[in-house]
Amino acid sequence: MASRSCSNFFDLASGGLLDIPHTPRVLPRVMTVPGIISDVDGYGSTDGDSDVCRERKIIVANMLPLHAKRDAETGKWCFSLDEDSPYLQLKDGFSPETEVLYVGSLKVEIDATEQDEVAQKLLDDFKCVPTFLPHELQKNFYLLFCKQTLWPLFHYMLPMCPDHGDRFNRSLWQAYVSANKIFADKVMEIINPEDDCVWVHDYHLMVLPTFLRKRSPRVRLGFFLHSPFPSSEIYRTLPVRDEILRGLLNCDLIGFHTFDYARHFLSCCSRMLGLDYESKRGHIGLDYYGRTVYIKILPVGVHMGRLESVLNLASTSAKIKEIQEQFKGKKVILGVDDMDIFKGISLKLLALEQLLEHHTELQGKIVLVQIVNPARGSGKDVQEAKRETYLIAQRINEVFGSPNYEPVILIDRHVPRFEKSAYYAVAECCIVNAVRDGMNLVPYKYIVCRQGTPDMDKAMGRKSDSPRTSVLVVSEFIGCSPSLSGAIRVNPWDIDAVADALESAITMRDSEKQLRHEKHYRYVSSHDVAYWARSFMQDLERACKDHYTKRCWGIGLGLRFRVVSLSPGFRKLSIEHIVSTYRRTNRRAIFLDYDGTVVPQNSIIKTPSPEVISVLNVLCNDPKNTVFIVSGRGWDSLSEWFAPCEMLGIAAEHGYFLRWNRSSKWETSPVAADLDWKNIVEPVMRLYTEATDGSNIEIKESALVWHHQDADPDFGSCQSKELVDHLENVLANEPAVVNRGNLIVEVKPQGVSKGLAAEKVLSRMVHSGNAPDFVMCIGDDRSDEDMFESILSTVSSPSLPAAPEIFACTVGQKPSKAKYYLEDNTEVVKLLHGLATASSPKPRSLPHIQVSFESTV
Repeated sequence: MASRSCSNFFDLASGGLLDIPHTPRVLPRVMTVPGIISDVDGYGSTDGDSDVCRERKIIVANMLPLHAKRDAETGKWCFSLDEDSPYLQLKDGFSPETEVLYVGSLKVEIDATEQDEVAQKLLDDFKCVPTFLPHELQKNFYLLFCKQTLWPLFHYMLPMCPDHGDRFNRSLWQAYVSANKIFADKVMEIINPEDDCVWVHDYHLMVLPTFLRKRSPRVRLGFFLHSPFPSSEIYRTLPVRDEILRGLLNCDLIGFHTFDYARHFLSCCSRMLGLDYESKRGHIGLDYYGRTVYIKILPVGVHMGRLESVLNLASTSAKIKEIQEQFKGKKVILGVDDMDIFKGISLKLLALEQLLEHHTELQGKIVLVQIVNPARGSGKDVQEAKRETYLIAQRINEVFGSPNYEPVILIDRHVPRFEKSAYYAVAECCIVNAVRDGMNLVPYKYIVCRQGTPDMDKAMGRKSDSPRTSVLVVSEFIGCSPSLSGAIRVNPWDIDAVADALESAITMRDSEKQLRHEKHYRYVSSHDVAYWARSFMQDLERACKDHYTKRCWGIGLGLRFRVVSLSPGFRKLSIEHIVSTYRRTNRRAIFLDYDGTVVPQNSIIKTPSPEVISVLNVLCNDPKNTVFIVSGRGWDSLSEWFAPCEMLGIAAEHGYFLRWNRSSKWETSPVAADLDWKNIVEPVMRLYTEATDGSNIEIKESALVWHHQDADPDFGSCQSKELVDHLENVLANEPAVVNRGNLIVEVKPQGVSKGLAAEKVLSRMVHSGNAPDFVMCIGDDRSDEDMFESILSTVSSPSLPAAPEIFACTVGQKPSKAKYYLEDNTEVVKLLHGLATASSPKPRSLPHIQVSFESTV
């Protein structure tokens, strides 16, 4: 059922609302207080005292961890838990008191007339909430968009031509969004937003967080991606790249298997959304509209108990003996892969062919058993991969085989768990040769099965204290590779290298195999699926700890929706409120930053508009006002641009130069007379400018600024950090400070800041008997934070007869020392217009002393 508060949520590029089918009925919410059930038709918080709720985790994935089949006799649907599903196994990472609910689709299609009954049964028996997607929507969402658009792209395959992948289709994207919204509807039917944690899984549901955050701004929301995340060069080709990034950023915690995947995601956020990130006490965090979105890097593990229980089955022991007898005198190399173009099965076979060709002594002594899992997708790519696999296997067996020996055994059927475990236990070596894979748990399962269990040792006639060995050959392009430091890592495209790796694995000494195995087993056994789930949830709790200490509200339409989270005292500056205060005060100090405040930050035209000049003149001509532009720009540019404003004060170069009006002389900061350090800084900056395309140096009277806004974002950021470190070393004994700002590195004299400039102006007003009763300061940069802090400390001085009204305001909704914010420079100019309208300008006499400008600088 669509949320009443979200009826017009979609505004996609194709226009109009999407035709989203309604689910048959709303499932009942979980009882929160004995005898009281909350409204089943709403989407707000459940009624009642949340303290009596059980701790609940809601796991959302494309498919529920269930098996389904129809009973042949009764015609009723029968369901059972899928014990091998990691979504089911992750429950072991939670406390026994935790209630876990699942939201997802079934692997079978349920008739509309049966959906109510099935939904109730699944909720009652398995704590599962099914999302019944209509057949056509399910096809467009999963088979066409997920598997044929996102899946290839995330595995670095671009649709360069129609024969090489499907081109982007906006109607399929709409199906993806529609399906995600249905999932969100189901979550909202069962969630208690104030208490429950929601954990969303994988690329099928990447815009789901936007829907959930829209309906509950403080929901505790995590996401884990089980596939690779491609580099920005690949990802940026996706037409809906921003929508997906913003969807993920509506989470509190985003998990990846490897640092590479996380690095690619962060690079995309930097390049496409202009977001910066930093490490905070060992955790990577992205600042997103006042919220910190944390990044988690931890590969998923296996369920040790489940694997060991299968090893203890009698059927497993019997199969092991059968395999040992079948391949007696031969060494078994095992491969277990899905049939798709990314698993590298054909490349693996070519490497085996090369091995047998170059090492004739191995012919008849090694066997590659390749278990082929059913393909998860469909299409000609899968068929071509299967055809190539069979042709190569047939060729190898014809050339190197004999009547009693086949070098390649292809098992292309459903293989039960016990049979796979038996092959794992027998294989001398396991090879995973995928050209790209999100995680791949085959190596972990192989390690556990090679370790064995006491029951299996007994069945095999092996001593329980006998040494355990294993050898892994793994592609460097799979997610588990970084965690397997004892494996032989290979480039799957390099056939010669893979063949050499197989030869090394087969001929390796047992003592080395034992050391590699022990190292791997220590990691796999301690980093199981329970550890992964527990660690993720602990980080999610930490990421959400500030949810109720900040004020939150949502902004943006459609998939651009996001939540702004700010401190409780931080609010938007009301023009009516400040104008009211402005009218009843008589001695006003107004401080305005320039770039990003009265003019747009990224504007090509840097000069102030006639509108800005006009409104500043009105404010300056009011005898009650002292108005200053406080900027990091040079005095020459500012004095030229504001020449029409006779009574405007200017603090240039962060206050190094200061004048009270156009006719007064420029004053220089007495604390910064020594500028010899500029001779040290400029050559260093020129070195970095030559090495960084798109960077340039701005030379000021008192400062040097290195700009990199036109450079590659990642390289520019890297170079700026290096430059800061370089300059801090060479300036260790110089009276200068190095600051890294928004796409700049600035070196300026010690004791010079916007804060000190504002303090100087306020102090002079106090000493002249005009202590201010109104102070307004607006800025957008880090340097303006000094001004906010200085004003707050100066006006609280006991030398003031009374505390003035203070309006410290930052531009943009972001954490700040200021109490207020305005959205952008347009709102700043609008505010200044409001103040100008309330002003009562009267003729002001200018000072009679005229000083030559050139002689004072």
